[in-house]
Amino acid sequence: MQKETREYVINIDKVHKNILNPEHFHSLFSKKNLTIGQKAADILTKFAGSWTFIIIFGLILILWVITNGYFLIKWYQGAFDPYPFILLNLFLSCLAAIQAPIILMSQNREGERDRIRMHYDYAVNRKAEKEIRELQKDISDIKRKMNVK
Repeated sequence: MQKETREYVINIDKVHKNILNPEHFHSLFSKKNLTIGQKAADILTKFAGSWTFIIIFGLILILWVITNGYFLIKWYQGAFDPYPFILLNLFLSCLAAIQAPIILMSQNREGERDRIRMHYDYAVNRKAEKEIRELQKDISDIKRKMNVK
């Protein structure tokens, strides 16, 4: 059992040796390697998931309804999008249809970054565990040499 564990630890150390290199870690999270689509998805998601977007969008909807209501009351036939606001519904549906896949792309990238961070954390933990094991061995050797139990 200890032999299998030791072989497993050695294999894990070989796999995660490169990820502990700071340059390698920072290159994984560099924005230089992103495509235009990935950058756009990140920017759009950052804006679309903010209170600023919600407030601006709410104000636009209120302005749309008030403007149409005003034209409908003033000239009766002059509203550019009368009461059920079909044109507004079309715009909202198009916005949702375009925005949803872009947000999903950004979430996928965030999941990818989380997996990389998880591997990095695991590699750091394995290295710390290895160092602790070595320290315990050194302490045991010192105790044995000093005849301490």
